[in-house]
Amino acid sequence: MNGDPIWLPCAAMVLVTALVWVRLYADRLGEMRSRRIDPQSLATARAAAGLLQNTQAADNFRNLFEVPVLFYVLCIAIAANGGSTTGLVAAAWTYVGLRALHSLIHVSYNRVLHRFLVYVASTLLLFGMWIAFLLRMTR
Repeated sequence: MNGDPIWLPCAAMVLVTALVWVRLYADRLGEMRSRRIDPQSLATARAAAGLLQNTQAADNFRNLFEVPVLFYVLCIAIAANGGSTTGLVAAAWTYVGLRALHSLIHVSYNRVLHRFLVYVASTLLLFGMWIAFLLRMTR
């Protein structure tokens, strides 16, 4: 791996995912303990959805493996092609900030409209980053 600055926001996105993972298990284990839920009764996602009340962190964790996958692929493509620019790195940090805000909203007060607006902004930014990268690579 090279020392491309795009790896730092990429690693920060992994950190966001790790923090949500910790929150997911803190919430899940706490709820299982307080409500005396047998772990085996949560053997499937469907069973867990029916028994657990606090699923926001789990929902957000799954969400972090949807559109953000395109971010990781873009970071790899940028680093592999020597395509980092100050603008792309700044956009990558902005993307990570928006996704962190999305996660914070999702695992805390969970206002859908707020979450949706941040989601749309981050996704449009990511698509713009892809366009900028592709234009740079085709010159």
